[in-house]
Amino acid sequence: EIVAAHLFCVTRDSDLELEEDQADDLMEAIEEELRKRRIGGRVVRLEIEASAPNYSPDRSVAGAALQRLKQMLMEELELTDLDVYELEGLLCLRDVMSLTTLALPELKEPAWSPTIPPVLRHGTERSKTSKEGQDIFSILRQRDILLHHPYHSFSASVQQFITQAANDPEVLAIKMTLYRTTDDSPIVNTLIMAAEKGKQVAVLIELKARFDEEKNITWARKLEKAGVHVVYGLLGLKTHTKIILVVRQEAEHIRRYVHIGTGDYNHQTARFYADLGLLSSREDLGADLTDLFNYLTGYSRQQTYRRLLMAPVNLRNRLIALIRREMQHCQQGGSGRIVAKMNALVDPQIIAALYEASQAGVQIDLIVRGMCCLCPGLPGMSDRIRVISIIGRYLEHSRIVYFHNGGQEEVYIGSADWMPRNLDHRIEAMTPIDDPLLVKDLQEILGILLSDNRHAWELQPNGQYVQRQSRSKQDERDAQTIFMQMAASPL
Repeated sequence: EIVAAHLFCVTRDSDLELEEDQADDLMEAIEEELRKRRIGGRVVRLEIEASAPNYSPDRSVAGAALQRLKQMLMEELELTDLDVYELEGLLCLRDVMSLTTLALPELKEPAWSPTIPPVLRHGTERSKTSKEGQDIFSILRQRDILLHHPYHSFSASVQQFITQAANDPEVLAIKMTLYRTTDDSPIVNTLIMAAEKGKQVAVLIELKARFDEEKNITWARKLEKAGVHVVYGLLGLKTHTKIILVVRQEAEHIRRYVHIGTGDYNHQTARFYADLGLLSSREDLGADLTDLFNYLTGYSRQQTYRRLLMAPVNLRNRLIALIRREMQHCQQGGSGRIVAKMNALVDPQIIAALYEASQAGVQIDLIVRGMCCLCPGLPGMSDRIRVISIIGRYLEHSRIVYFHNGGQEEVYIGSADWMPRNLDHRIEAMTPIDDPLLVKDLQEILGILLSDNRHAWELQPNGQYVQRQSRSKQDERDAQTIFMQMAASPL
């Protein structure tokens, strides 16, 4: 006789137990670990529906049955009381995604089609008669380009950059990193085409990208078969940085073109992840990426870079130095201002530096979508720090850091969150933005995000989040809607 029904959810450890320095073949070692994970990893958490269902005729009987089931699960899964969580509400939020497939357009956001960035759109129109594959390169010789996805089209910018490089007879080499991509990645297929055309193509594929290991192994084999130089990463480090280097012969000299981004080279997630990217032909960035790829492919032990902030080399120390520079401006009678956007803020050293900066008079605004271990608004400690999280239509995934620097503003974008795993155990890159117009664009992006009163949640000193409320519909500021309107503008 069924007296009650309860849902439960089991979470298993997904980390691969790799002894990288002991593995003769990293790919084979990962494949073996994947087989072990498929047949069941160690259970780390058991979640159980908390309350007895209302349809139970006898709650005491239902409660006793729940306890017996809980005890049985704990014994079979080798768990203690500390590993069990009784939760109200949904246990598997992932299942809610199925609701988005329902044919109910009136309950969904209006469809959005990303636009071609104006500088590329106009450049393409001016270059219709030029040789195929020259458009983006000719524009980049004149100026840098800032991309803002999903408002700007990924396929018409990043993907087109690689496609032109693959088809351009003057391009000698293409190098890039791949952390996560798709089963049908047009970018990887383009790289294969470039290799078949005789170009030097080198790709670092991170085989340890969690949950994408199998997919990345498949792509690595296809790329190797096509003659691409495939590298699997560095011992003990994950390569999380998002970079592309294109080397092109131009008249009597070599010119390098780069893309440095905050998001993966994944055309599917680019439709709903909010990310930034820089396209440039600046010589210092090209030289830095050349050094970085030499380091990643094992040809150097590079520890210094011209412009890039690199983890685990110097990123944390440079960020702390820039934070302390704002403190010095305040201590010398000036003002200090920091605005930083990221997915998570966990690193104890950076948090301590931000507390010191607040106490020195620096005004700090943090946009942290996920985990934040800093407590804002504590009197005498962090009362000049505000933290918001924006949870909207698109996943806020970009990382931006702004320093006022006494009026000589500096802005950086890159792949790193402020966490020990990113700063100590991953290859990450953040690039300065030098073009004053792009600096203003990033300041505008940060200002719009900070003014959001539709999807922004303010972190309180007690750790709770309170959603901002607009006074009226007319006063509502939805940052992501504003970005769509800006992208759709013909100007």
